[in-house]
Amino acid sequence: MAARKLLAIGIAASLAGCNLAPTYTPPTIATPATYKELGPWTPAVPADATPRGDWWGIFSDQTLDGLEQRIEHGNADLAVALARYDEARALAAQARAALVPEVDANGYTTNNRQSEHEPLRVGGPNYYTDNLVGATVSYEFDLWGRVRNLVAAGKAEAQATGADAASVRLSLQAELAEDYFNLRGLDAQAKLLADTSADYEHALKLTKIQHDVGSVSGLDVGRAETQLQTARAQQSDVDAQRALYQHAIASLVGEPASTFSIAADANLTEPPHAPVTAPSVLLQRRPDIAAAERRAYAANARIGVARAAYYPTISLDATGGLETNNGSVNILNLANSWWTLGPQAALVLFDGGKRKAEVEQARAQYQEASQSYRSTVLAAFQQVEDNLALCNKLADEAERQSLAVDAARRTEALSMIQYRTGSVTYLDVVTAQTADLDAQRTALGVATRRLQATVDLVRALGGGWKDAASAS
Repeated sequence: MAARKLLAIGIAASLAGCNLAPTYTPPTIATPATYKELGPWTPAVPADATPRGDWWGIFSDQTLDGLEQRIEHGNADLAVALARYDEARALAAQARAALVPEVDANGYTTNNRQSEHEPLRVGGPNYYTDNLVGATVSYEFDLWGRVRNLVAAGKAEAQATGADAASVRLSLQAELAEDYFNLRGLDAQAKLLADTSADYEHALKLTKIQHDVGSVSGLDVGRAETQLQTARAQQSDVDAQRALYQHAIASLVGEPASTFSIAADANLTEPPHAPVTAPSVLLQRRPDIAAAERRAYAANARIGVARAAYYPTISLDATGGLETNNGSVNILNLANSWWTLGPQAALVLFDGGKRKAEVEQARAQYQEASQSYRSTVLAAFQQVEDNLALCNKLADEAERQSLAVDAARRTEALSMIQYRTGSVTYLDVVTAQTADLDAQRTALGVATRRLQATVDLVRALGGGWKDAASAS
């Protein structure tokens, strides 16, 4: 009767059990009303209009689209991150299993011989058979929330690991886009150098003709040939850099570099206007921020697990089955049944301060996770501001560099005209040609950097990340 009362009290207490974890509130950090570095190339738009999913679609590049899609199934680093997410979900499911009773079955059949001199032996045969089938049911009453906090921590860790996988995916996508635009920038430079080499070769031929008729000295021929060979050397350097970016892209999409190639295309994509959400939305979109917050939640729940160790553990155990010591007797006969039922309680009375230290450790881990969250948020805002500034300032630089290119082209054309009329030396032509080539290469470099800055801004804003699936 007393056992039944204790069982009833235990069940009631379990259903209305307390939770020793501190009330959780997400770590707070002041969110600015708006970004400081907004400009014409980075307009703020409502959250619904922000790019999600295939964010790289804003660049309208079909080759890039195809490469990005291959990351999902070809990249080994992403596969590792997803496997870790699956592992975390499995661990969360293991923790959740403690919420329901555990049922175990067992059975055996043995042939035995007793020693005639066995201590305290009272009669019985020397030889006998022992057959047993049974089951055990055990359940811990979660009076202090220990199991529930373990489950909550496991679920939060799984969610954090899912957000980690989203971070890896976003990082890989952005890295591929940056490598791709670097490669396309080099394609544009390769075409520029090829066209320039052709012009220099034509100029060298004209200079040699003029030298043969005595109009110019060998010094002019040497300068013209130096210009040509320098341009060709630069073209070889560009080809070498392009090969490295192509190899990097091959690894990102999961293909050996030896069998992978991307056709050259000198048409550099015009940088798109990057839509920017409100600063408060950043906290919802960045997967690394979500992961940091979930780990803070898990650390808070573990404080409850540590504090529960101060209280007794109460469980209900039931064991029963059928047993016979005679192989010819029907083991399923009710007379062969046995069972044991009753609650158990255990409480640590002295542990030398171990539980206190575990609670202090759990609290310190929560503080660590909270500060890690704050650090992640601050870094996120810095990255957004950095790339907002780059997108807008590089747009201004591109506009001014375009004017510089126009001026350099006019200067080169004028120097060639004056050289043919004998007004200037070929050194003036070489100087103008060098300035023109440098101006055009700088313009292509700025255009490439603008595309990279746009990619980095999208990554800083959370890219196409969607809420990580909760551990089920």
